Amino acid sequence: MNDRAGSGERGAVLSARAEAAAAVDAPGTTRKVKIEPLKLLLPYVLRYRNRVIAALIALVVAALATLAVPIAVRRMIDHGFSAEGIELIDSYFAVMVLVVAVLAGASALRYYLVTTLGERIVADLRSEVFGHLASLSPAFFDKAQSGELLSRLTGDTTQIKSAVGASVSIALRNLVLFVGAAVMMVATSPKLSAFVLGAIPLIVLPLVGFGRSVRRRSRAAQDTLAGASAYAGEQIGAVRTLQAFTHEQAARERFGGAVESAYRAARDSTRARAVLTAIGIFLVFSSVVVVLWIGAQDVLAGQMTAGRLSQFVLYAVLAAGGLGELGQVWGEIAAASGAAERLFEILHVRSAIQPPARPVALPVPGRGEIAFDDVHFAYPTRAETSALHGVSFHVRPGEKVAIVGPSGAGKSTIFHLILRFYDPSAGAVTFDGVALEAADPRELRRRIALVPQETAIFASSVRDNIRFGRPDASDAQIEHAAQAAAATEFIGKLPQGYDTLIGERGVTLSGGQRQRIAIARAILRRAPLLLLDEATSSLDAESETLVQKALARLMQDRTTLVIAHRLATVLSCDRILVLDQGRIVEEGTHESLVVRGGLYARLAKLQLQGAP
Repeated sequence: MNDRAGSGERGAVLSARAEAAAAVDAPGTTRKVKIEPLKLLLPYVLRYRNRVIAALIALVVAALATLAVPIAVRRMIDHGFSAEGIELIDSYFAVMVLVVAVLAGASALRYYLVTTLGERIVADLRSEVFGHLASLSPAFFDKAQSGELLSRLTGDTTQIKSAVGASVSIALRNLVLFVGAAVMMVATSPKLSAFVLGAIPLIVLPLVGFGRSVRRRSRAAQDTLAGASAYAGEQIGAVRTLQAFTHEQAARERFGGAVESAYRAARDSTRARAVLTAIGIFLVFSSVVVVLWIGAQDVLAGQMTAGRLSQFVLYAVLAAGGLGELGQVWGEIAAASGAAERLFEILHVRSAIQPPARPVALPVPGRGEIAFDDVHFAYPTRAETSALHGVSFHVRPGEKVAIVGPSGAGKSTIFHLILRFYDPSAGAVTFDGVALEAADPRELRRRIALVPQETAIFASSVRDNIRFGRPDASDAQIEHAAQAAAATEFIGKLPQGYDTLIGERGVTLSGGQRQRIAIARAILRRAPLLLLDEATSSLDAESETLVQKALARLMQDRTTLVIAHRLATVLSCDRILVLDQGRIVEEGTHESLVVRGGLYARLAKLQLQGAP
């Protein structure tokens, strides 16, 4: 019991971390964002080390070609215009054209390699983040906003793609140019180089200090936009409810305010980066002007040739340009660092439900036997309120058991624990004699078919929605399942039959039609345990009669747990469990419970009185 309690505590902590990861910082936050998160991208980069090496070679070749240009200019100025060098001037220009051709080719190759590398890394990252999100337990999504998560999955990965595919490459190129130009400056004129290199700390320190402000504002802009996206996704997903309650104007104003906040955060970030760029360019090129003036004095004094001064100036410009570009790119890399931090916050969230290192194999074939032994449970978002208190029951293989009770009694919670969406804080749940915490959750869920109260329909065809129950099912098996769920009649009236696209969340279907597709999906799964959560709640009387007959045939071969209020469903079950405030208060058949005159009898009486 202590181990399970510890597990529940760890789950609560992980949920708290998930909430913190999903939280949106207020604009202007002073949260410190470092460049270290970009190091987390290194394993993704090293997957394509050959491409990285080729890009680095192209980068170095382009840099060397660039650094060769000032040497050619110096020789042309010092020797090409003399009487003995006139015949060599054509060869000087020919060499320069060749150098430029090498520069162009290497630059194009570098651009292609780094851009495709960025696309490849982001594709891998998006796939991994989505896969990780799909594996997290429902406790994470109890607190996280789906729209905010989608913003990270799309917007933040795009920011990283820009950095990996362009900004980092540009930064490396300019770093190589700066170092190479600095070395050549020293070789050309140690005196002038001393002035330039001495000014570098005066240039770099303001850039680094101001860059922290850029990083903070970039993170604030990303988080604010994510918050606006989360709100928009939520409202669009419930657009019918939005319009039914004439809430369009209020939603427009709220989203407009969120967008305006995102704009202000982005504007502040852009302003900071613009100021950073201006400071960098001014400091860099002011130092070049000062050095050029000093060099001109040396030429006039005969201490340096005009060609050598030209070579030095070109190297100084290359070094200054490289350093100035580094200051500008620094802001983009800082923004990408914030995006990487947000993405890896998701990847570092550990699911509260973990498969054991050595899972216990479930019996083959599955029997669908379920047992609860003194189970206590509270949802992580409502840890102070228990959903179940000491629940114990046993469902034999092939038995049909109904679970009834008022709303909030804990009926759906029992299903959540059977599916191991959560672990109990105390007590044990077993499936076919194996404790759920000792089994692989995926193997467990493969043996369960679920018809939830809120049917999940996807934006694809009817056929694909039914096949969701068993991806390897044939078309014939899909059609047989639809027939058993009394769905063939309405499917046959659709424009393309089974191939009809039914829209996001099945918006083109009625509630009863969506429910019958969910039932067909469960029938197709052929699992030993069937969970029906108000499976006939959205059906009209005629469809309910047809589905009840189909479910009666379906339940003959498997264990079934039914959450239901309608007596037609309850009467067909072998046993009824009555829940109230998280406790089993009654158990028996319909007749025995009615005679007892307890909670079940009152619920049954209310339903009969409310019947037409």
